[in-house]
Amino acid sequence: MKSRILTVLVTGLTLPALVSCGSSDENSDVLRVYAAASLKAPFTDIAQRFEEANPGVSVEFSFAGSADLGAQLEQGAPADVFASADIRTMEIAVDAGLLAGEPVPFATNTLTIVTEPGNPRNIASLADLTDEGISVVVCAPQVPCGAATTQLEEAAGTDLVPVSEESSVTDVLGKVASGQADAGLVYVTDAIGAGEKVATVPVPRSAEIVNVYPVAALRDSRNPDRADDFVRFVVGSEGRAALDEAGFGAA
Repeated sequence: MKSRILTVLVTGLTLPALVSCGSSDENSDVLRVYAAASLKAPFTDIAQRFEEANPGVSVEFSFAGSADLGAQLEQGAPADVFASADIRTMEIAVDAGLLAGEPVPFATNTLTIVTEPGNPRNIASLADLTDEGISVVVCAPQVPCGAATTQLEEAAGTDLVPVSEESSVTDVLGKVASGQADAGLVYVTDAIGAGEKVATVPVPRSAEIVNVYPVAALRDSRNPDRADDFVRFVVGSEGRAALDEAGFGAA
């Protein structure tokens, strides 16, 4: 399944002319997008651009950990588009028959260490996170950023003992920024978005652990044409510009 998603060609998904269309259904121009928490900044930007290109259309988001969003969709939560932070979570949605078509990869991300501003514990490497007295927070293993953390630990031969495992990368970032933990592992894009609220410590081996983000229209969408349009917008030039600005790599 992984190879099938990764080899989807985006040729032919160039941005078409988007025209708003009315309907007797008062919610026909509301597009509901379930997206990984790490996508909040660029997707908010993308939604604004999409709405400007489609007068009368409103994009509503649910941002959370990809695993939580996938579970909600399996339980019947109404949505039109799903964007996850890894291939594995999207594969589960595929196997559950939730998608209208093939998922399209649109972005990549890697992990970095964040600490309190000024890095008061002088953390310089992944190995330093195992030092006595250092409190570390990470994503839970079932969450994409948690799965990436586990792979990074294995690649680096490091065994972290976190004080907590969070359901989303934004929760990890929040605990470090608020001083509830000395350090955490988050996506590079989240560290960029946090600005001066945290300090960043690069992890050289993180380049070996790359999360690929796929997006897809959902089978039970009440707005299938709009959902397809939004997917095309994300993988098109407007979407790429927003993702570049937020620090995401190309898929």
